[in-house]
Amino acid sequence: MNNQDNTTSGSKLRGLSFSFRIARRYLFSKKSHNAINIISGISAGGVAVGTMALVCVLSVFNGFDSLISNMFSAFDPDLKITLTHGKTFDVNSVEFNQLRKDKSVAYFTEVIEENALLRFKNKQMPATVKGVGNDFEKMTRIDSIMYDGNFILYDGAFQRAVPGVGVAGILGLGAHFIDPLYIFAPKRTSKINLLRPENSFNQIGTFVSGIFTVKQSVYDDHYVLVSIDVARDLFEYQKSTVSAVELKLAKGVDSDVFQAKIRKQLGKDYQVKNRYEQQESFFKIMKIEKWITYLILCFILLIASFNIIGSLSMLIIDKKADIETLRNLGADNELIKRIFLFEGWMISGVGALIGIGFGSILCLLQEYFGFLKLGTGYIVDAYPVVTNVMDMLLVFVTVLIMGFLAAYYPVRYIRIKERLSE
Repeated sequence: MNNQDNTTSGSKLRGLSFSFRIARRYLFSKKSHNAINIISGISAGGVAVGTMALVCVLSVFNGFDSLISNMFSAFDPDLKITLTHGKTFDVNSVEFNQLRKDKSVAYFTEVIEENALLRFKNKQMPATVKGVGNDFEKMTRIDSIMYDGNFILYDGAFQRAVPGVGVAGILGLGAHFIDPLYIFAPKRTSKINLLRPENSFNQIGTFVSGIFTVKQSVYDDHYVLVSIDVARDLFEYQKSTVSAVELKLAKGVDSDVFQAKIRKQLGKDYQVKNRYEQQESFFKIMKIEKWITYLILCFILLIASFNIIGSLSMLIIDKKADIETLRNLGADNELIKRIFLFEGWMISGVGALIGIGFGSILCLLQEYFGFLKLGTGYIVDAYPVVTNVMDMLLVFVTVLIMGFLAAYYPVRYIRIKERLSE
């Protein structure tokens, strides 16, 4: 019984190998320069162009994703701890004291973040005041995103503030202006004074030492940085009260593993977010845009694959004599169908490899020379690109699946016997 099974399996493999060799000869024969081979070449070319477009577009989306991630990483910490429900918590607990001493944590920064009113001369606007500890400069790359001045929150004599470039533009601020920037916040521990409303607010005057730009409006147009002592005085919080704890991990520490460890340690009352999760909605929108574009280009690629149907149909008509010879030699319908199915697959495969090759070359040229420009007023001068091996594999598999579908139709539904009798 086993010998019979082995014989059957061997016959199938030989049949597949024979079908593949015949299909390869039809596609790559040096003596064939007729219209059908030209149409097959055009079909492969159409698949190649569609594949190249897919590779380039996905690489551009990867480039923008990487660019924006790098921008956010200059301001966002590796991990951010906040309450699941509520605004503030006490940082002098056993769990957080253990976290301070953990060797995996390079910097542990306390944060107070609240809304307030800014006023400079006769201009005013609401903003988010973020009070940070002394390690904030070491924890982030804030120095690399300073638009003007320096990152200084206290110079030994005066309290300093560092607003975003959008905030500075609205209020007309500049680094080292001699006029103070006033910050107002409602008093939490007293009632509103209707006779003298100004007494219902805490007020602190600071001087601008610098202006930062993340080149993202969520920070540039809404945030101003101050020392955590200023924030605690302004919002009337105790010394151990924070709204968030931000962590920079030591070199070599796996962020995902350490994040899972802290989540288990702190429990469900706290949220521990990595850089992606801190801007989750933004990156989700980018991913949705990427995959919608991918589906649109796949549809265009599917239309280009319809050429394979016509090419195979004409090839079946052209090879009537070869098909009759194969039948006389004992070939059944399945073997003949496999020949033309392999032919369609090879047209798709060749087109996919050519498209991925040329797409990768274009992406490398764009990465090093930036010949496709974005124009003025953008974050970067040229389209950013990042090639991804998994994207390449996805594109290749997508093209092969479409090639299979395009090849299966004429092979499955065109009856070869009827064509031979015409």
